[in-house]
Amino acid sequence: MLEQFHRFEVRRGDVRLACARAGQGEPLLLMHGHPQTMAMWHRVAPQLAQHFCVVMMDLRGYGDSSRPEPGEDNVAYSRREMALDALEVMQSQGFGRFQVLAHDRGARVAHRLAADHPQRVERLMLLDIAPTLAMYANTSEFFARAYWHWFFLIQPAPLPETLIENHPVVYLRSAMGSRYAGLAAFDPAAMAEYERCIKLPGSARGICSDYRASAGIDLAHDRVDVGAGRRLSQPLRVLWGDHGILGKCFDVLGLWRERAADVSGRAVDSGHYLPEEVPQVVLDEAFGFFRKQ
Repeated sequence: MLEQFHRFEVRRGDVRLACARAGQGEPLLLMHGHPQTMAMWHRVAPQLAQHFCVVMMDLRGYGDSSRPEPGEDNVAYSRREMALDALEVMQSQGFGRFQVLAHDRGARVAHRLAADHPQRVERLMLLDIAPTLAMYANTSEFFARAYWHWFFLIQPAPLPETLIENHPVVYLRSAMGSRYAGLAAFDPAAMAEYERCIKLPGSARGICSDYRASAGIDLAHDRVDVGAGRRLSQPLRVLWGDHGILGKCFDVLGLWRERAADVSGRAVDSGHYLPEEVPQVVLDEAFGFFRKQ
């Protein structure tokens, strides 16, 4: 998959980041969600590369990137650390300022990246998330049942890691297949890639550390921003699946307008996995929102 993309690695300290690049023009960084890899962009990245210089990366803990030890408070998997990974990747390619398209966990990294480094992020499009702090603060029984993995993965080690490692593909297919579109939405080659990567040593620890950080240290960072009245200054476009859970549980645009100054967005006819369920919608939105040369 994504044969036209040049694969490369970037090292940030002891962390190795698997990346890919194709195209010319304005730089556009793509970041994936859980429990996937950069392969999730296979239905949109080639077309985007006809108009942008597209850079993709596997987040730490996922894909072919490193799975470091989490450290105290899971700091190694905080959005702040992952945002620094993204900066290192883009700087390695000569880009000091860029645009970002991101889904799910990658979109949460993008939020922190734009908040911590506003001079580096020109504009961003986030797919199927609301601000993390607001989602935890407004959790309902309906949301908790639908997003069960949020609360399973943050349980103390080693319980969730042990259960995932016992049958990693069962976990992956359960987490992805329980959404609106089921497993039929995914190309078999993409599924094979997700399955290959979740079976790599340390994947369960990386996934759990990612979610534990979001329920801990990331919330602390978010509370500092909210307390200081800091909001994103960049243009922000938000899309979410009309058949997913997000819009049923949260006022998505309202919550983002509390955290950003320039927000637009809408629900689309999709479930959670927009780039794979409705790739043309994502492409049309991207071409209309991102600045091109």
